[in-house]
Amino acid sequence: MSDVILGLVGVGRIGVMHANNIVALKETLGRRGVNIRLKLTDVATEHARSVAAGLGAEFVTSVSELLDSGVDGLVIATGTATHPELIRAGVNAGVPVFCEKPVAMNVSDALPVVDYISENNGVVQIGHQRRFDAGYLEAKRAYHAGELGWIHSLRAVTCDMAPPPVEFLATSGGLFRDCSVHDFDILRWLTGREIVEVYAKGSNNGDPAIGNVGDVDTALALITFDDGTVGTVSASRYNGAGHDVRLEIQGSNSSVMVGFDEKTALTSAEAEVTFPGGEPHQTFAERFDQAYRSEMVAFVELVMGERENPCTPEDAVAASRVADAAQESLATGTPVRVALKVSN
Repeated sequence: MSDVILGLVGVGRIGVMHANNIVALKETLGRRGVNIRLKLTDVATEHARSVAAGLGAEFVTSVSELLDSGVDGLVIATGTATHPELIRAGVNAGVPVFCEKPVAMNVSDALPVVDYISENNGVVQIGHQRRFDAGYLEAKRAYHAGELGWIHSLRAVTCDMAPPPVEFLATSGGLFRDCSVHDFDILRWLTGREIVEVYAKGSNNGDPAIGNVGDVDTALALITFDDGTVGTVSASRYNGAGHDVRLEIQGSNSSVMVGFDEKTALTSAEAEVTFPGGEPHQTFAERFDQAYRSEMVAFVELVMGERENPCTPEDAVAASRVADAAQESLATGTPVRVALKVSN
């Protein structure tokens, strides 16, 4: 039995989710002869102590203590503003790093971090969990197997049931950076093509405080790929029917939809149609529960040298470039070309 010790920084909502998933790996990876151990820290020390005690993990008082204690990998689940510093710390410690998206608040801030990782031979996996979702994986397989023919249209949807606190939105970078960046990433990953232009519009019909902090509660982006294919990416903070994440891919031979099952947050207006009849997902954590678990398995495999990096910092920055362009288009009201190369 080989030990893999993961250090986790940040035990907010998503950090606690990752901590639970790491602890659950003791059973799944134990069958493969891998013993997972977890150490964690957070500036909210009492909360972190409580989380550690509840999970049977080890609490440490600081990031430096965590890295000095001999961890094999570092998981970063803190606020975006702290990501660059913590990524550098993990790279300096010589351990693989998992960091929730994005690398930094914007592309300009992310590029020096990406350069630092490369210059110091760091290994950093960014948390775009949709790459591990069964539906997206099957859609990618079907497309690349030629079953859909050539794609003529893509429609991506990401809608939360209710908005997060306005305090979070004030520092999130905007709806496209906070939410739709997942769609931009998965569209690049699935098609293998670059998004080269974005034209965005948005609205605010919910809490006026969202507009007061410079964000919108609903937005739509018309995107153009480098081969001329078009698509749409829509997002909303106010989807009372449930948490709704879907991707419709229409091809010359066939079409497929990701996220279309009994839990889809829709009802049919057609007579005697009862599908979908399940209880819709309430949150992103519920919708992508298995994807998040698979993502952490992939990180452990990366730590053990058993797989290639499934989502590099360069991948994450490419998606963030599209999100930056979408935010710019939203502000200016004009189409914006995506900068495929951005200098420091």
